[in-house]
Amino acid sequence: MSKFLWSYLLISPAVLGATLVVSSSAMAADAQQAADALKPQAAQAETGQTSEAKVNALAAVDETTAALKPVEEIAQGTGSETKPAIADASPAATGSAIASATTDPAATNLEAASQPVTESLAAVEPTVAQPVENSAAAKLENPAPAATAVKEQISAVQLETTAPAVAEQAQQNLPSPAQSLAQTVAPQAQNPAATLEQVNEYSSEGSGGETQAQVTSVSQLSDVRPTDWAFQALQSLVERYGCIAGYPDGTFRGNRAMTRYEFAAGLNACLDKVNELIKAGTTNLATKDDLAALQRLQEEFAAELATLRGRVDALEARTSELEANQFSTTTKLTGEAIFALSDDFGGNDGLFGRDNRRVGTGNNEAVFQQRVRLNLNTSFTGRDLLLTRLDVGNGQNFNLGATSEGTQTWNVVGRTDNVFHLGSLLYKFPASNRLNVTIEAANGVWNDFIPTVNPYFEDFDGGNGSLSAFGQSNPIYRLGGGAGIGFDYAFGGRGLLGGVFGPTSLSFGYLASNPASPTKGAGLFNGDYAAMGQLTFTPGRNLQVALTYNHGYFTRGNFGFDNGLGNGPGKLGGFTGTGVANSINGLSEGFSGFRARKVVSNSYGAEASFRLSPRFIIGGWAGLTNARILGLGDARIWNYAATLALPDLGKEGNLLGFVVGREPYLDKLEAPGNLRNFNNDTSWHFEGFYKFKLSDNIAVTPGVIWITNPNQNSNNDDIIIGTLRTTFTF
Repeated sequence: MSKFLWSYLLISPAVLGATLVVSSSAMAADAQQAADALKPQAAQAETGQTSEAKVNALAAVDETTAALKPVEEIAQGTGSETKPAIADASPAATGSAIASATTDPAATNLEAASQPVTESLAAVEPTVAQPVENSAAAKLENPAPAATAVKEQISAVQLETTAPAVAEQAQQNLPSPAQSLAQTVAPQAQNPAATLEQVNEYSSEGSGGETQAQVTSVSQLSDVRPTDWAFQALQSLVERYGCIAGYPDGTFRGNRAMTRYEFAAGLNACLDKVNELIKAGTTNLATKDDLAALQRLQEEFAAELATLRGRVDALEARTSELEANQFSTTTKLTGEAIFALSDDFGGNDGLFGRDNRRVGTGNNEAVFQQRVRLNLNTSFTGRDLLLTRLDVGNGQNFNLGATSEGTQTWNVVGRTDNVFHLGSLLYKFPASNRLNVTIEAANGVWNDFIPTVNPYFEDFDGGNGSLSAFGQSNPIYRLGGGAGIGFDYAFGGRGLLGGVFGPTSLSFGYLASNPASPTKGAGLFNGDYAAMGQLTFTPGRNLQVALTYNHGYFTRGNFGFDNGLGNGPGKLGGFTGTGVANSINGLSEGFSGFRARKVVSNSYGAEASFRLSPRFIIGGWAGLTNARILGLGDARIWNYAATLALPDLGKEGNLLGFVVGREPYLDKLEAPGNLRNFNNDTSWHFEGFYKFKLSDNIAVTPGVIWITNPNQNSNNDDIIIGTLRTTFTF
């Protein structure tokens, strides 16, 4: 009987009924043993035909049972003739009966109860034994016919099946006749030790000498398919209880015959596993002593428990009130306010580099300025972010003529008349565990999704990093901006390093400066735009390097390091760098008698930051911009800087920082005639600041910015700006 069919027999009432019919017939034949001691050969043949008919009736119970094949019976013995009947059945059949008859038909032992035969059976080899003596003494010693050992000869009984190829393989797994016909003692005559020994002995019966190996997943059994009718039951026994074994070749052989001993061994293993699970589930249960001790403690601390219960009730009431009056279940409000006291202690000249004409008065007074940022951070899934930023302030630049050098972070605003405006609108979400996508809807900048490799100085032009816009990051990050899309793919996974640097990543995106305008020469693809890509290497917790490329197209008057602000012709732009560089000596802005020109730029950058210790970090960058003035010529613009950060100096959260470098300056210009004439005196940027945290939400930062030879012109007095910045975060 196959392992699958055993389960089928347990649940099929029709098959059980048929089995009872055969068993009753066998018992009736045993009861007539004394009366029918000797019968002629014709009666013996009739008995064989009757047994065959009964077995056929049993096989017909299953609709899928194959047609019965003729059984060739040859019996040979001493003074007797045996005519066994074997009913061929399909794997879904219940089994077959082998009836061996001596001169006394009542001595027939029905082997079908313990030795089933399926369609995989090919042949049963004969064994020879002595005839059973039919005497009164023997009958008294063995009152139960089922307890009589069968000692007869079964010769060359061959069964024809519908699958001969399978039969040959199953023959190797068939137990020997000695195992099949020996030790058929009635259960009541065996002692428990012998029963256990037989279970252990016969648990491997029919395996052909192969050792079964325990499996932990049903997928390890190569011949078991999800379409098998008993797949779910087998899967539960293997993966949930771990009490089913397979063969070393990775097969289960579900259609192989199984003895009652094998079934007993398998059932015993499953019951042992269930007992283990039950025992494991009750080891940590509380005992009566534990409950008594708990009751004593409850009585002893009754007053404290009552007080605690009252506090919990009060907290629940306050929580309910907050939930009822909260702004949003998905949005969190954060903000930053900057109070800045500043003054320019430098000279009074502001000269434009191309023709040395004076721009502005150069007179500056001490100012007290402010800027407020309100961030509405909304998350719908817990992993995405919808950022809506509102800015308001009055941070105007000092009157420094035609240069943007020394611009401070709170001066990087669209409006300076204390009117709220949309500072940023973006939506960031993870497309996968490693890929983040950022959709910029308004005023997007590159460092929204591209790391600037300057963690202690860069604060999105906020109030917790450097004082100057130049000290925040490489200025080529300010070429272009607006609306578009960005991608950031992390090769090593996010959050693995645990330091101040992010993972190794590839970032790229596209931003258009005027995407909302449908007019000609504007829009998402036909107006000002920039595309940027960066490969960031983070080989360890303490080092990060990046290589950056930026390509941009700017219409007349809109070139400059100004986050894509686009001032238009005649208005100098830029949040960092000399006026000569931001206007390409006036050729991109235009001047009296010369019309502004369009510009195409290709910029290259390299950034690095190295943490020598948790409190000593050095970094820097270099940037080259090759700008082509369409229809006129080419220009070359450089910038570079070195930074030093000493975090937690004096107190956790403090920061001492230094920046030394050159803001973007025009180094070379190829243009006709006197259009290429410009000053190129060395202009240096020196900056130092110390952020001191008064509390978790308040920080005070004094600092100095010193610019030599402003606007690349030694005729200009140095710019020296002193600042006391106070930052409130909430």
